[in-house]
Amino acid sequence: MSFDASAHTGPLTGLRVIELASEHAAYAGKLLADYGAEVLLVEPIGGHRTRTFGPFADSLPETHPDRSLWFWHYNTSKQGVQIDLDTSEGADQFRNLVGFADIVLEGETPGRLAALDLDHGQIDPPTTVWVSVTSFGRNDPRSLDPFSDLTAIAGGGLAWNCGYDDHSLPPMAPLGNQGYQTASIWAAVGALMAIEARARTGEGQLVDVSMHAAVNVTTEQATQWWLVAEKTVQRQTGRHALHLPTESIVAIAADGREVHTGFPPRTLDELIKLVRWIDDEGLRDELPLTTLLDLAIEQGGMDLAKLYEDEFTQECFRTCRDAIVLLAEHHTADNFFLLGQRRGFAVGMILSPEETMADPHIVARGFPTPVHQPQLGHTIVHTGLPIRFTGSPGEISAAPTLS
Repeated sequence: MSFDASAHTGPLTGLRVIELASEHAAYAGKLLADYGAEVLLVEPIGGHRTRTFGPFADSLPETHPDRSLWFWHYNTSKQGVQIDLDTSEGADQFRNLVGFADIVLEGETPGRLAALDLDHGQIDPPTTVWVSVTSFGRNDPRSLDPFSDLTAIAGGGLAWNCGYDDHSLPPMAPLGNQGYQTASIWAAVGALMAIEARARTGEGQLVDVSMHAAVNVTTEQATQWWLVAEKTVQRQTGRHALHLPTESIVAIAADGREVHTGFPPRTLDELIKLVRWIDDEGLRDELPLTTLLDLAIEQGGMDLAKLYEDEFTQECFRTCRDAIVLLAEHHTADNFFLLGQRRGFAVGMILSPEETMADPHIVARGFPTPVHQPQLGHTIVHTGLPIRFTGSPGEISAAPTLS
């Protein structure tokens, strides 16, 4: 039972990580593993409970121990071992592994590892970086209470930001384990910062990640508005939650598909490009207020610092939005996206997950990644690396199997 570096490439090659399997820290281990770290996933005997999470590979029988697509996704590129920490033999095995690791990643309930004499400060060498991911932090009694991704995004404030202009509807819970993934990103970043510090000091340290805090500081502008101005932001359809209502950014293209009109043009260069696009399409008669944009260009552009107090700036801002919507209505979603991007505007199409993975721009980026699944005997497409390094690209491999 040891590390195997033979198949690992990427910017983190050479780092050794022991990960105690958990639902909420799995993405942190995945990030480290996909970028080349040797991540050894420690599961209880018989496998971690996340192996029972659906959806499942339909081509495998229900009794197959390795058919969870959830597990496949969150544990790519990791190696695996089963250890019973509650036995003296298992505890000794874990201690031995930790002695060879650069990073220990765990999401255990505070006190569990300490009761087994396996916690930070009990078994790790002084050079080890120990990363704990809990709901409220290792020393907060609330971390002893039951929690879920839903409680993390609700308590942290993310759910309050998500939903529609119609506030008779409840807030929306973002899907995709965003609370867990947010905490995991902070955990991975914190681990690498501690590794960088170790290169200078020779010492490891404890990285204590609170999911609640991680989500709360990742709520765009909500926390800042409250701390700075004591104003509560309000959710708005498909756009930033703010304490004041803003204009809609979703438009219907000529083919009936929804598009994202982005942030309206506001610099002099953008105003010039927008008016030119309107004129090239022959749409000035359909938008008489284009003359306002001409005037704004003559004045050197708009000053967004005056947006909440100057009527001329407000009217120009609205006209820019109306112009983008008008252009969207005269093109299919694909053409609007391509033409807008070519002219330098941050516009886009609203795609389903399936459409996103098939989008030619996403495919050209290499994001859809075929991974050989030994359970199936062929490859399936995984979501790829979120960040690419030209000098040391990572490589994704299949999650560890029980059999």
